[in-house]
Amino acid sequence: MIKKIISTMVRLFFGLFLYAFGLVLAINSNIGLSPWDVFGQGISKTLNITMGHATISVGFVIILINFMLGERIGWGTIFNMIFIGEFMDILMFNRIIPVSTNIVISVIMMFCGVMVIALATFLYIGAELGAGPRDGLMVALTRKTNKSVRVVRSIIEISALVVGYLLGGFVGIGTLIMAFSVGHAVQFIFKVFKFDVSKVKHRYILDDILFVKNSLYQINE
Repeated sequence: MIKKIISTMVRLFFGLFLYAFGLVLAINSNIGLSPWDVFGQGISKTLNITMGHATISVGFVIILINFMLGERIGWGTIFNMIFIGEFMDILMFNRIIPVSTNIVISVIMMFCGVMVIALATFLYIGAELGAGPRDGLMVALTRKTNKSVRVVRSIIEISALVVGYLLGGFVGIGTLIMAFSVGHAVQFIFKVFKFDVSKVKHRYILDDILFVKNSLYQINE
């Protein structure tokens, strides 16, 4: 039991770190922010906060939307909201990933970022502790519309892009690459690992609360 919990948490946090790494790769490719980072930058400018904290703020709002759509919240959802933003700030403030000044390197960094994000999505959703805010939205809309992950994810990314641009986020050729490729990359990774996101059985926070409550009730008896 303990080994399973540890392996699950390692998978979750490795996925969250990879997601942040993929985002910073895209940012530092210097040819345009990813759609969600365009949105995050717009929020960052509006509220005068860091990109990481903007990501956390956006995640909180999306969690509320997911809840209204009937998507249950897991520990992975909360950790996603908090730690991806914090990992992003650590990577950016310490300049761990260099900023590209070469167009060829920039394009390579952008596509690498896309694939890293797709792999990270598979890892932390597969931990079955609840999808992250954005991916929870993807899952909820996939279930409600019966559309493919590729279509739903692309619509979400493009919507974030448009709103972010209106808020003053930076848009470049890399932004379009991210907007139209992330959904395809995620679906490709899911197929490679034969991962059906609609069949994932997450353990949610409410499940743990009920488990603790029932355990305490049995002890008191």
